[in-house]
Amino acid sequence: MNEYRTVAVEGSQFGDEGKGKITDFIASTADVVCRYQGGNNAGHTVEINGVKHALRSLPSGIYNPNVNNVIANGVVVNPFALLDEIDENIKSGLKDFHLHISNRAHLIMPYHIELDKAYEEAMGKNAIGTTKRGIGPCYADKAKRIGIRVGDLLHPEYLHERLESALAVDNIELKAFGKDAFDVETLFAQLLKASERLKPFITDTSVLLNDYVDEGKKVVFEGAQGSLLDLDHGTYPFVTSSSPTSISIPLNAGIAPQKINKVMAVMKAYMTRVGAGPMPTEQTNSWGDNVREKGHEYGVVTHRPRRVGYLDLVLLGYTFRITGVTDIACMLFDVLEDIDDLKVCVAYELDGKEIHYVPSSEPDYARCKPIYKEFKTIPSFDKNSIHKISDLPIEAQDYLSFIEKTLNAKISILSLGPDREDTVIINPIF
Repeated sequence: MNEYRTVAVEGSQFGDEGKGKITDFIASTADVVCRYQGGNNAGHTVEINGVKHALRSLPSGIYNPNVNNVIANGVVVNPFALLDEIDENIKSGLKDFHLHISNRAHLIMPYHIELDKAYEEAMGKNAIGTTKRGIGPCYADKAKRIGIRVGDLLHPEYLHERLESALAVDNIELKAFGKDAFDVETLFAQLLKASERLKPFITDTSVLLNDYVDEGKKVVFEGAQGSLLDLDHGTYPFVTSSSPTSISIPLNAGIAPQKINKVMAVMKAYMTRVGAGPMPTEQTNSWGDNVREKGHEYGVVTHRPRRVGYLDLVLLGYTFRITGVTDIACMLFDVLEDIDDLKVCVAYELDGKEIHYVPSSEPDYARCKPIYKEFKTIPSFDKNSIHKISDLPIEAQDYLSFIEKTLNAKISILSLGPDREDTVIINPIF
């Protein structure tokens, strides 16, 4: 039996956990980085030698010239935004990169973006809080079987047919919302122009990935958003339109489940969330404001301030259970230095009863009150002298040890700052 060298990097909270940094860090010793779901609504920041690079659709290994970067079939691709992203990163230093895009990935079209805006406007106070980048409507068209795929760009006549079929439906919906309809010929011409640049990258990435894995290549699978925004297992309806969890990789990348042998959960040392939805440990006070500023908790793509709260081990226990987490990357731990009133949520109180699970219904979850365990303030420390957990102050060790014991997983990576150099490897990744 083959010994596969694969690791899935998944966000274990509500997204924005620092997956980009960890994937970029692991990619320094990997051969392949595969993005397996989501669209350009997800922002990853990679900081190299003090320079920040914002990635939205590009895999986080793109700045490593030795890495093959794969955008798999589960991703939805805005072809115009992707080309802009490539150009932006080339201007900021990207060169000698290797990119492969699945011919089965679906294309986000301009009309998807307009539909996304229309849906949010129509829902008013019940709006989900999407980034309005057309992600949901694109996945909806995929399910309705009127979607346009990346591979269609290689067949102009068929592409024109697919575009006609899609607009025959979506233009009706746009008009119903009082929006302008889209012209088939105009969009067709724009797609043909974009296809000329995208053609060299288009391939059957399932075949490619299976070859890489079977050859013993070190492969990193990178998700967008976080597990708690999973369409099935997240805090529905305040979720994304795909599955960011490692359990979706076989479907979204075209490989067998047994070929994934390690799941790295990326988690912040506290909680954040963007958009609407229940967040039991949220702190709308000076504690939350302090952590937000220390952690620079603002969206990479949207620049929206993130909601901030205490670490929630009930939520983490849920995501760890359903995704089979083996390793933890604990991010932004340095933010907790000198933060008073440090707590961790260990259970909920729902209607007078203590529970240790996440209710499936929004009304039930919204009534959950956190039950906390308190910790001593973590004093300042010299991050350059930290090489293992035992080098940290005892207060920090207690905090991390409690996380490991409660979640029954080992902390293999500890991040003490945004740069690659601020990363402590406690257990080897490959």
